[in-house]
Amino acid sequence: MRGLAGIVLLGITTIAAAESPDPVRANYLFGCRGCHLADGRGVPPEVPTLRNTLGEIVARPGGRDYLVRVPGVLQSRLDDADLAAVLNYILTEFNAATLPREFRPYTKREVAAARKTILADPQKHRRALVASESGPE
Repeated sequence: MRGLAGIVLLGITTIAAAESPDPVRANYLFGCRGCHLADGRGVPPEVPTLRNTLGEIVARPGGRDYLVRVPGVLQSRLDDADLAAVLNYILTEFNAATLPREFRPYTKREVAAARKTILADPQKHRRALVASESGPE
C-alpha cells in the first residue's frame, strides 16, 4: 500500500496490535471494529450488536451458517481458520451467557463451507432467525 491509505492502515494495525497481544482479539479489532465497537456493541439497526444476542442465533437452525455469511464476515480477508477463531472469540467473549450448553466452536471446515454462499439480505435473514423457532425458510 502506498500513500495515505497505507499510513492509515499501518496506524490501525499498530493500534490494534498494541491494544491486544492476543492475535485473535487483534484480528477482531482490526477486522470488525470498523462497524462494531471494541466491546462488541453495534449501531442498531444498521449494525447489530454482537453482545448477548448471538447465542440465541447460533442455537437456531441455520444460525451458525448465518453468522459466517453476513457481509463483514463472509468478505473478511482472514483465512478460514483465523475467521473461525474470531467467530469463536465473539461468541465466547461477548455471548458466553447466551450460548447454548451444547455449543461447539466453529471449525475451519465449517467456515469454508458457509463462505461459499452469499447472503442476499442479511437483515431480513436475521429478523427471520430471531422471530422464528425454526429459523428462516
